[in-house]
Amino acid sequence: MSTSFSLAWRLFKHEARRGELTIILLAIVLSVAAVLSLSLFSERLQGALKSRSAAFIAADAQLRSDEPLDEEWLLKAQQEGLSTAKQVSTRSMVFNGDAMSLVDLRAVNNTYPLKGTVNITDEPFGEKRDTSELPQSGEAWVQSRLFQSLGLSIGDRIEIGDGNFTVTKVLVDIPDAGFSVFNTDPIALINIADLEKTAVTGPGSRARYIGFFAGDASDISSFNSWLLPRLNDDLHSWRTVEDDESAIGRSVASAERYFLLASLLAIVLAAVSIAVAAQRYAQRHFDPVAIMKTLGATSATIRKIYLYQILLITALGILIGLVIGFIGQQVVVSLVADKVDVSLDVWHWRPLVIAVATGATCALLFSLYPLLQLFSVPPLRVLRKDISTNLRSRGIQFAASGGAIFTLMWIYSQDLKISAILFVSGSALVLGLLGATFVLIAVGRKLGSGKMGPWQLAWARIKRRAMDNSVQLISFSVTIMLLLVVLVMRNDMVSQWRSQLPEGTPNYFLINITPDIQPKLDRHFSDNGVKIEEFYPVIRGRFVSVNGEGVNTDVSKEDEPSREGRRGLGREANLTWSNTLQKENEVLEGEWHGDSDETFTDGLFPVSVEEGVAERLNIQMGDKLTFNVGSEIVETKVTSLRKVNWQTMQPNFFFVIHPDAMAAFSPTYITSFYLPTERKAELTNLLKPFASITMFDVDARINQLREIVDQVSVAVEFILVLVLLAGSLVLIAQVQASMDERSQEIAILRTLGAKGRLIRKSVIFEFVIIGVVAGFMAAMANELSLYLLQTSVFQMQASLHPEYWVIAPAVGAVVVGVLGAVGCWRLLTLNTSQMLRNMV
Repeated sequence: MSTSFSLAWRLFKHEARRGELTIILLAIVLSVAAVLSLSLFSERLQGALKSRSAAFIAADAQLRSDEPLDEEWLLKAQQEGLSTAKQVSTRSMVFNGDAMSLVDLRAVNNTYPLKGTVNITDEPFGEKRDTSELPQSGEAWVQSRLFQSLGLSIGDRIEIGDGNFTVTKVLVDIPDAGFSVFNTDPIALINIADLEKTAVTGPGSRARYIGFFAGDASDISSFNSWLLPRLNDDLHSWRTVEDDESAIGRSVASAERYFLLASLLAIVLAAVSIAVAAQRYAQRHFDPVAIMKTLGATSATIRKIYLYQILLITALGILIGLVIGFIGQQVVVSLVADKVDVSLDVWHWRPLVIAVATGATCALLFSLYPLLQLFSVPPLRVLRKDISTNLRSRGIQFAASGGAIFTLMWIYSQDLKISAILFVSGSALVLGLLGATFVLIAVGRKLGSGKMGPWQLAWARIKRRAMDNSVQLISFSVTIMLLLVVLVMRNDMVSQWRSQLPEGTPNYFLINITPDIQPKLDRHFSDNGVKIEEFYPVIRGRFVSVNGEGVNTDVSKEDEPSREGRRGLGREANLTWSNTLQKENEVLEGEWHGDSDETFTDGLFPVSVEEGVAERLNIQMGDKLTFNVGSEIVETKVTSLRKVNWQTMQPNFFFVIHPDAMAAFSPTYITSFYLPTERKAELTNLLKPFASITMFDVDARINQLREIVDQVSVAVEFILVLVLLAGSLVLIAQVQASMDERSQEIAILRTLGAKGRLIRKSVIFEFVIIGVVAGFMAAMANELSLYLLQTSVFQMQASLHPEYWVIAPAVGAVVVGVLGAVGCWRLLTLNTSQMLRNMV
């Protein structure tokens, strides 16, 4: 064992007994524990949420095809360790005697579904229950609406294509039914072995062949890599949970980005705490280094001793941090087990690697500048305490610290955008704080003179300790800013989720309402205490051209090889008309036609187009769009582009036309209403007078979405608590870092006759001033961070938060003031002789 390591080990044991290593050790423990607990909890929670959301596509991944799936692909997936299932989906007519109805036919094999459950009920519109069974050969399970429209009973025979089936169950829902309120056809579920006898997948059909896959993410990824080169983009599409664009998919994706953001902030907080602790550690060892140099120790020997020292502290801190972080997140998981589906049995190695890397990287890189300061301490310091170090430039410190933080964030998140936003915001805050420091110095020079009261003494101390106060100010501000970002993002995100599904959200939709039935329906429901929402006129039309250029309108797979021209919808569109802009719709460009007095002299009626379909089909403002409605042609002109919130459970439309254009057409209407669960039994009587109306039930879907949102919200609360705890510890570490110098100041003031009350007030006022400035600067940087995050990452509506411009400085003053008072309390209770002895 080398002499340097032996000396380092003896110094390590000596300082451990004296408690000299406490601050930096706690900082490393904090960094590792915070990152491990947050990351592991986030990974487990994301896994649970993905598993839960996988139930809405009936698997972890789907392969959709316009042709029958290659059986070799399914066999390969099974060889990769994946479970597989098959489904064929198409539209078909169902007959019961003379009655008939169009259905969404689903033919499945016996392993369907891989995720989620099929729901059935004993009677139409009854209470649902889960089942692990599936239709046997010759059986059909159909939804309640078919019982209503075809006059069915359990045991009746129905015809689907050329096949005959016995209705044996009332189907409520299947996992991959989808959320669209325009997916109006009731579902009929049969065994895939019976599909051939129906003959509904022949030429001209629009059958969709779906393969379902479930298993470990690595196995899914491996199979996808093998499969991708074999797919034809015109025929196949691969879809995973991450690609889910439903309201649930978007909510889970937002939650995952939030967990990532919180973990990144935990890394920054850990880095700040280590930087503060390392600075104090180096300052406390200026005298020992000066003595060793006086006694003849070489610079190389001193470097080795303290590098070994840092490595020993880092190793111990990482070990303790891993233990505490693991225990902490196990406790959190246990506390939320009844509210959030997170399994303790699942282990993820990535958080462990990230936590160790964070602790090691932060400890070494953030200790670099303090160690260089330590190594440059001259021997003359033994005689003159005012000499600290020959190293003055902080360029190395900023480069090493900034590089370490950005690199860790980028490696951890694998998202350059989030990392860059946080880094740029933090850098802007640091620059602003450096400017604020000069302002404080100037104010302190003016207010710190004259009669010496507690405020004057506080300002004088701020001026005298300008550089140290700037470091404290930056540390406090960065911590408060990060906590504000997590807190405000949580509030905005949860508020947005809950606003999508407020109490009373319509859970039933009615379609095929004719104009003569509409007033009778409205009156009948009103008499029964049920409020009908807005009636939307709907008519089916085909989008056929843009500026006279025809678009693809193919309706069967056989048309696809010969398709030419501009891209179209490929199906009929649901057209509506109104002069009133719908809720959750926003005009982005142009003018809403309901607000315009323009006459239609050119024969072109105004149409408003949803921004997404406009981008997809390359539709521009002023374009002439032609629709074929029945045998009639409707010509329109794009006068506005709209942004639509598709996450709301309300009918939304790609095209909204001026009412004058549709005056000659007789529409049907679609509407919705809310009925509490306890009144569900009334549905039959409510709809009995209106046999031609079709109702579909989204109550189960809304409840599932609410459950997911509630679970995610609870998880976000605990993530917030963990980050707040980490931030509080950083603040405490920062206060503790200035105790040595404050001890000397207090001893001198007492020796000069200052009263204890004056000193206590001045210390508290100093921290209050720093807290106010830190809070205000953090609130400003928080607005910048939130704007960039909400608009670029979370796809949310950005807004200012002026309440935090007041709350942040007030909370900063209180929290930092209290922490300063508590941290200095022991010093303030020591008598002057004790403090002078401690200085020697």
